Amino acid sequence: MKTVRLGIIGTGMAWERLHYPAIQELGDKYQIVALANRTREDAEKFARKINLPLDNVYDDYNEMLKRNDLDAVDILVPIEINYEVSEDVARAGKNFICEKPLAPDMKQAKKFLDLSKKYKVKIMIAENYRYNEENNKIRDLVNSGKIGDVIYFIKNNITCFPCEMTKDTFAATEWRQHPDFEGGAFLDAALHDLAAVRHIFGAVKYVSAFGKPQKEDYNPYISINTNIMFQNGIIGQYTYFPSGQEPQRPLVGFRIFGTKGEIYLEEKNCGIINVSYNDGNAEQIAFTPERGYYNELLNFYNAMNGTEEISVTPQIEYGDVKMVFDILESISKKKVIEVDEPRKLEADLSYYKETRSYIQ
Repeated sequence: MKTVRLGIIGTGMAWERLHYPAIQELGDKYQIVALANRTREDAEKFARKINLPLDNVYDDYNEMLKRNDLDAVDILVPIEINYEVSEDVARAGKNFICEKPLAPDMKQAKKFLDLSKKYKVKIMIAENYRYNEENNKIRDLVNSGKIGDVIYFIKNNITCFPCEMTKDTFAATEWRQHPDFEGGAFLDAALHDLAAVRHIFGAVKYVSAFGKPQKEDYNPYISINTNIMFQNGIIGQYTYFPSGQEPQRPLVGFRIFGTKGEIYLEEKNCGIINVSYNDGNAEQIAFTPERGYYNELLNFYNAMNGTEEISVTPQIEYGDVKMVFDILESISKKKVIEVDEPRKLEADLSYYKETRSYIQ
């Protein structure tokens, strides 16, 4: 299969720490041929790191898109310009990967759905939680009936965004601390958790949520507590608390309760999925943390070479983004919100039954 010649838009932290290490691991499959960044100096610094001649560096990505040697583009820009940049790339006829979420609001998210049809390009949304090993193994456990029929789940995410704001972390970036889009960290980070539970359990019927407001820009609420009902009858609670800490161990984590037992994942980097059965037996299932970046880029490479379909398309990620804004609407209006439209349910369930598990 041929090497995919890749152009990069956005050479910041997400590129250097998330996508580039995976590209290195897939070195026989990708070739970086051009870099674009609004601060040219940063792109030049990275070009020197990989011995890329500086005439392949741009501060205007539209100039890079005029090249004839780009098979695909990897877009890693602030959330508020995801759709804008994606539309320019699609209009140029380039296949592309776009970091999540696909848009900063529902109006642009809906417009995103038409890009692949209008411009006949391949598009993958880089929602790595749908490709992470632990979520795919949990999905397989649920679908195989290992704990019987699933009754309900608890998913708890407690992080300290303020603690990270002065460190060398993603939280230190200006556009995350003072976001120019609704939802702040809930759209940027909690989206991952919602994508994971949708990947495991399927389409969502209703959400009902409450939030404790705060004045800080990075997130509109100190905490968000959401009740979720899935189309298949599974119900659960998701809590996102980006303003605190959880000193008690073990963490609440992710717990799935079934008629025959329980699945427990303490945190995404722990490396072990615990499965306990009602008959007293138990097992531990190992996984390699943070494999989503590798698996998503492998999926895109295979799709470029025609050996498999892209798993996380704009249509799939649209549902994740809509759920974020439905939860925010539920909080503001104090009402139950319907998430996935019934007429789309058949297509959604087809995806959840047929999509491969990305465990490499």
